[in-house]
Amino acid sequence: MFHPTRRQLSLSLLAVLAACGTPQPRPQFKTYSGPPVTQIVVYKGQRRMHLLSGRTVLKSYDFGLGNQPVGHKQFDGDGKTPEGLYYVDRFNPRSRYHLSVGISYPNERDKAYAAQFGRHPGGDIMFHGRGPEGNRLAPKNRDWTAGCITVTDEEIEDIYAMLRPGVPVMIYP
Repeated sequence: MFHPTRRQLSLSLLAVLAACGTPQPRPQFKTYSGPPVTQIVVYKGQRRMHLLSGRTVLKSYDFGLGNQPVGHKQFDGDGKTPEGLYYVDRFNPRSRYHLSVGISYPNERDKAYAAQFGRHPGGDIMFHGRGPEGNRLAPKNRDWTAGCITVTDEEIEDIYAMLRPGVPVMIYP
């Protein structure tokens, strides 16, 4: 006759408890199954961004910018958002601004320009949500980041799901 050990009984009990009544976690990320985003076009002056597939606009968003929104980012700490052609190059699911998607600033031209002045060009430019800090700052000042492009937390969830590494990002003044 089989006599289970105390350890076997404990493991069995834990397995039963784990299977019963434990709420299943909600999926952490949205998914997207539509046409691929082939380009992001950002118009800083209009505060309007478009995610395109070919020539078709899939989604458009209003956004906030760096705390010095006019002009191209040149140096670390200038509060400006870059202008020109960049690429999606990273994703941060643990951003302090909910979620974030990085762009490839600084490029070689940006680095060379800053080096002429013995300065650093800055970096870590992202599309991101507001998160707790942005939700506090955004109602008072639309342009509050250090140079990033910010949307609502819900909107960054959509953007995060839609984008892939290498998507070109064209940022106009």
